[in-house]
Amino acid sequence: MFIPFDRYYLILVIPALLFAGWAQMSVSSAFNRYSRVRNMHGMTGAQAARRILDDNGLQNVRVEHIGGKLTDHYDPGAQVVRLSDSVYAGDSIASLGVAAHECGHAMQHNEGYGPLRFRSALVPVANFGSQLSWPMILLGILFGGLGSPLVQVGILMFSLAVLFQLVTLPVEFNASSRAVRLLDSQGILSGEEVDGTRKVLKAAALTYVAAAAGSILQLLRLVILFGGRDRDND
Repeated sequence: MFIPFDRYYLILVIPALLFAGWAQMSVSSAFNRYSRVRNMHGMTGAQAARRILDDNGLQNVRVEHIGGKLTDHYDPGAQVVRLSDSVYAGDSIASLGVAAHECGHAMQHNEGYGPLRFRSALVPVANFGSQLSWPMILLGILFGGLGSPLVQVGILMFSLAVLFQLVTLPVEFNASSRAVRLLDSQGILSGEEVDGTRKVLKAAALTYVAAAAGSILQLLRLVILFGGRDRDND
């Protein structure tokens, strides 16, 4: 079924893409700005992460280096905080903020933080939905029209991926909040350094908000286009 003009793409998706682009520029700008500001103690991201983990009873969690830029993450299966090139050996307040953020995820995992557990449970179905939703929608349109059951199943699969991104928001916000609090309370950063780190992590959080908003608007577009069209143009 051919759709001559999709005005909802212009109304819903284009603004979301612009927001996502702005969010990405914001985080890059904030990180680049504060990556040039060294912390007063000369501590590296790896050292800060090790101290935070040890002081919070997570001596079993390792800190490792991983190549690339902003590839930092916490691996709950291996119980490893992996820090990228500029974060692992960097001594900027941006580097320490990112390192502390990943330690926040390690603490969430250790505590059994509810949203993190829910997100982990969603991973298989969210991956399944994100990979198969669009092929299912396209096959449904080609072989059954806009109201095909395959299209409805595809939209349902896509909604699972959207749910995953929504659940990601409190997980990331909480990890960033922990990071700022830990860096301050443990005396790793102080004063304006803490404020700078807060700005970096706030900018990074915007990228998750933008991704979630984009997915929600895309889902709304799909529902408007296909959700109410059964037996379309038979």
